[in-house]
Amino acid sequence: MKNFTYPVYKLSATSREIKLIYTGFLIFVAVGMLTIGLYQFKRIGATYDLVVAYYRGGELVQEMAYPKTFTQLLETTHFHAFIMGISFLTLAHLFIATSLGPRVKWSFLGLAFFSSQADIAGPWLIRYLSPAFALLQLASWLAMWLGYGALILLPLYEMWGKGWEQPTGERKGKKRYPD
Repeated sequence: MKNFTYPVYKLSATSREIKLIYTGFLIFVAVGMLTIGLYQFKRIGATYDLVVAYYRGGELVQEMAYPKTFTQLLETTHFHAFIMGISFLTLAHLFIATSLGPRVKWSFLGLAFFSSQADIAGPWLIRYLSPAFALLQLASWLAMWLGYGALILLPLYEMWGKGWEQPTGERKGKKRYPD
């Protein structure tokens, strides 16, 4: 973590050992994202009506769903707020250490952060305010896939792919590429 304190720290310039550790973490997060995606689309459903039925009660594919209780939503929110916060913090640190421009970095970081907030708030809004918030829930899932996908894949590409051009400070205009 000390490396992140250096203003010019870049993933492409880190040691192979650190790259392997970061890659292992990114693989764990990718598996977590894949399993939540499968849960979202297989257990809840990827349509407006199915999302509404899952949180407000109603008929799901082949079963009846009861409305989510306050306690059920509280338990889910508690877990998601902690795990998503820690995941976002760690992924954001890795993502900031890429050579992407600030606008791209902040766009993906904002997308991941705000879609996570919408994902946490969505079930409460659907259950207690209006079923129309199911559209927000579906949009937050899509945005999370895009945002977190970038926070996982772009650092991997920077560490192991060709990477982006990186100034070496040797001569103006000369660029170096990572190993």
